[in-house]
Amino acid sequence: MNSPLPPAEELALIDRELAQLDARRLYLLGRRDWLLRLLQQSTAAPAPLRWGAPAPAGPAKEASAPGAQNVLLTLGAVLLAVAALAFTLISWGSMGIAGRSAVLGAVTAAALAAPVVLLRRGLRSTAESVAAVGLLLTVLDAYALYALGMPDTDGTGYAAGAAAVLAAVWAGYGSALRTLRLPLPAAVVAAQLPLPLAAVAGEAGPLGLGWALLVTAALDAALALRVRAAAVPAAVLGSAALLVGAARSWSADSAAQALAPAALLLAGAALGTAAAWREPRARAAAPVGALAAVVAVAGVARPELEPGWALVAHLLVGLPLLVALRVPALPEAVRRGSVVAGVVVGALGALAAGAAVVPVLVARLRVLDEVWAATAPVADPYGPGASATVALLMTAGASWWLWRVSARPEPVVVAVVPAWAALFTAPVLLGFPVAVVFAVQLAVTGAAGALALRPPARGAGIAAAVCALAGAANVSLGALDGRVATFAVWGLLGAGCAAGAAYGPAARWVRSGAAVCAVGYGTGLLVAAAAVSDLAVVWWALPVLAAPASVAALGPRLGAVRLPAEIAAGVSGVLALALAAGRPGTLALTLALAGVVCAGAAVRPERRVLGWAAGALFVAATWVRLAEAGVTAPEAYTLPVTLPALAVGFLRRRRDAQASSWTAYAPGLAATLVPSLLAAWGDTGWVRPLVLGAAALAVALAGAHRRLQAPLLLGGAVLAAVAVHELAPYVVQVAGALPRWVPPALAGVLLLAVGATYEKRLRDARRLRAAIGRLR
Repeated sequence: MNSPLPPAEELALIDRELAQLDARRLYLLGRRDWLLRLLQQSTAAPAPLRWGAPAPAGPAKEASAPGAQNVLLTLGAVLLAVAALAFTLISWGSMGIAGRSAVLGAVTAAALAAPVVLLRRGLRSTAESVAAVGLLLTVLDAYALYALGMPDTDGTGYAAGAAAVLAAVWAGYGSALRTLRLPLPAAVVAAQLPLPLAAVAGEAGPLGLGWALLVTAALDAALALRVRAAAVPAAVLGSAALLVGAARSWSADSAAQALAPAALLLAGAALGTAAAWREPRARAAAPVGALAAVVAVAGVARPELEPGWALVAHLLVGLPLLVALRVPALPEAVRRGSVVAGVVVGALGALAAGAAVVPVLVARLRVLDEVWAATAPVADPYGPGASATVALLMTAGASWWLWRVSARPEPVVVAVVPAWAALFTAPVLLGFPVAVVFAVQLAVTGAAGALALRPPARGAGIAAAVCALAGAANVSLGALDGRVATFAVWGLLGAGCAAGAAYGPAARWVRSGAAVCAVGYGTGLLVAAAAVSDLAVVWWALPVLAAPASVAALGPRLGAVRLPAEIAAGVSGVLALALAAGRPGTLALTLALAGVVCAGAAVRPERRVLGWAAGALFVAATWVRLAEAGVTAPEAYTLPVTLPALAVGFLRRRRDAQASSWTAYAPGLAATLVPSLLAAWGDTGWVRPLVLGAAALAVALAGAHRRLQAPLLLGGAVLAAVAVHELAPYVVQVAGALPRWVPPALAGVLLLAVGATYEKRLRDARRLRAAIGRLR
């Protein structure tokens, strides 16, 4: 039969059509069976005779025919493999040499030849299963040959040779029968073993094993150009070879010992670059190869250098890889991979150098153990020295260049932090005198603050602001070691923060932060000045109040930073109160002065709310003074609140006649009447109830005269409560003298009287409610 299609494609087409016919036949048979059952249920007649194969009467099939076929073939292959293993390992000794060879060879030949016949008949899945058994038998043949003919041969070396032979045989077999999918991948897997096993057998050492892995990876990479599956073992073995080379390079004790690992790493770097150059999809090979080259070149110099300078050597080799960004002749994968490798080297170098300078920054905390001790700092002989500064400056310069070239915002952020860390810690690492250290650190902090005010990018502004804040905090902490240093450093930083807050073109958040820092440094200078004057700590509160007073005096002149400055001033006021808390007299004075500051600020219309704070501070000052004098009468504490509150309510009702008496007068009246009433109920004397009753009567009469609801009801309620308190003892005496039947009788009479006059009383209550409602 002649056909325009190749035999393999025509065979696949026939298989698909047969599968479709089988599925269609199963569907029609199931449909026929359903129709027959439907007719039997409707007519109860005997089923007609059915010719041909009977329809399936059981449940629906849960597995398709191809799926069941694959399962059966897989199980068959597994069973044959198990049988072959059992024959080789168990029954091998019961047969002679000729019998052993004949049986195993015949079975292997039959297993390898059977797929040819099966493929001609279109049984591809069966051929795959039998071929798998045949491949396993070849492995058993190799083992049998070793056990029978070469038992004294080195097992690892024989395994290397056998793996090479099997890889070649399987590759030829798969090339001859291209329809089979298993032989070629199996050959690729077997090809990974010969060289590594030969290196192990030859005791080549770690470097020899690394070279074997690398050569195998190179062969896999070449094969991957035609067989994509070979890319995976190429990546795995190549990475393993590079890890071996890196480990040997890092453990080398001299430059001579590092040469051999460097050669391995350079070969791996060349392989990775070539792979990325030839195949763009292998983009991950380029950065790995570039990093291997950095480790190789810098690893030769590493044993001869100190750890810090070894880091600089790696940066000297790795950072120039960034120049690949400006070389358009390179393939895209190689160019990007080189840039990525340079970025990785720079990032790791910055992190390592940053970790080395962190102890320098943290060491300033020791000043808190003894403030103003004027101790001279001593440089750490085991510190990183100038190498950390050089490494940080290199990474900062590379990041800055990358930002200028790529126009991306991330590199400039990375450039700011290492540059600040390098310049800020350099005078300490180099052992400069204390005055020079403070001068340089102040200059670096000021430069960071200036960069935050005028950043080249938003991210750089945030990074610069964080660096300026960290630098200011660190140098301020170090300045506590001496009195002169404290005033000089804090004064300069405060002036700089004030200038930054006044710089209009800067971002508002930067100016606000600068304003808060300026108020903080001003408060710190006032505390330091109070400490120098040898005043008691409680008296430090009075100079500290100068900070909020100054902010309140400036007021609108502060412009956009007014609110953050006022918040910082409020914190300074709280600090003053905390300092004065140890002595009541000083606390009362501080509260009063703080009230004056708030009252002065409340003069401005936009800060009227501070009037409430001023009133609260004045009242608190009065209470503290009264408590110090041993006054326990509540009226002494409440009247200073009531009188101003009533005055404020009176002024409010003069401006707004519609204002309710409850909002104008109720808070002030309740502030005195309620505490006095509670005290009167616990007082056994007659003076307090008499005075309170008279005051309540006066308030109620004033409310009735002015037709004000709040004074009338509050005064009347307090007067009634005082009257009940005064009559309560007599009521108890009378109730105790009466017979027990009198109270129920009186209650019954009262109920009868109320019921008889309910309607009239209800009308009177409505009139009273209406009258009260007409009050204001």
